[in-house]
Amino acid sequence: MRIGIDLGGTKIEIIALDDAGQTLARRRVATPQGDYTATLAAVAGLVQAVERELGRRGTIGIGMPGALSKATGLVKNANSTCLNGRPLQHDLQALLGRELRLANDANCLALSEAVDGAGAGAAVVFGVILGTGVGGGIAVGGRVLEGANGIAGEWGHNPLPLPAGDDLPLPPCYCGRAGCIETYLSGPGLAQDHRRMGGAVRVPEAIVSAAAAGDVACEASLQRYAARLARALATVINLLDPEVIVLGGGLSQLDRLYDALPRLWRPQVFSDVIATRLAKAAHGDSSGVRGAAWLWPAPA
Repeated sequence: MRIGIDLGGTKIEIIALDDAGQTLARRRVATPQGDYTATLAAVAGLVQAVERELGRRGTIGIGMPGALSKATGLVKNANSTCLNGRPLQHDLQALLGRELRLANDANCLALSEAVDGAGAGAAVVFGVILGTGVGGGIAVGGRVLEGANGIAGEWGHNPLPLPAGDDLPLPPCYCGRAGCIETYLSGPGLAQDHRRMGGAVRVPEAIVSAAAAGDVACEASLQRYAARLARALATVINLLDPEVIVLGGGLSQLDRLYDALPRLWRPQVFSDVIATRLAKAAHGDSSGVRGAAWLWPAPA
C-alpha cells in the first residue's frame, strides 16, 4: 500500500493506493495556518487514522510547496513560509517512525499525470500548478527530475518574460524578488492585477463568473492572464520541449485556456511546428496527492 500526502497551503490531503493505483482511502483537513508544530501533528494524525481504518501500514510520500535543501536538509522556497528553514522530513520521520519521501508538489503533479494521467506514455511531462502559488515540475520517463540543486521546474520564480505596458510596475514577490511569474499567474496574483487595473475587489472565481456574464473589466483581466501564461509557457517549450504540459490547481479549471494558450504561445516558440500538447490534469485536484504516493516504486 502506498500513502500519499499533499501538504498544501489551505488543505492537507491523504490518499492510500493499492499497487494498481486504486484508491483505498482518502481524507482531507484544513492546514493549520502558520503553525509548523500543528502541521506536523495534522499529517501524523491523518496517517494514523488511515492506517487504523485499513489495518495495515504503507509507504509514505509527501508533496509540499518548496523543496529540501541538499546542503542542510531544511525546507526552502515554500510559499507556506512556516515550513522554511524547518527539518520537515526529519521531524515527520521521527513522529511516524519510518522513512518517508518528500518532493515538490508540482513534481508530484507531473509524476501523477506521467504515470496514469494526461501525460501517460510521454517521455517528458511539464506539470504546472496554478493555485495559491505557481509551481512547475518535470517528469522524464515516468520519474521526477529533481536537478542538481533540487529546484528543477521551479518555473514560478522565474521573471515573467518581456514585461511591458500593463505588466508594469513589477509586483513584489514574497521570495524577495519582483516580477516573478507567480505574482501574475497565481490566484492572488490574478485578483491583485484585477484590482490594480481598477476592477472591484474580487476573488478569482468571481472574476471568472463575472467575465462569463459579460463584465468587461473581468474579461480584460482574464485576457491579460492568458497572454502572460502563454508567454511564460513558451519559455518552457523553448527550453525543455516537453511532449505534454499539464495544468493543475484551481485556475486550471478555466476551460478557455486550453483553446487560447496554444494560439497565444505560437509567436514565442522557436519552431515551425509545435507538437507540445496542453492538457488539464486527468486526476484533477487529486493529482498532487497521487503523485506523492507514486514517489515509492512498486515492491519487488
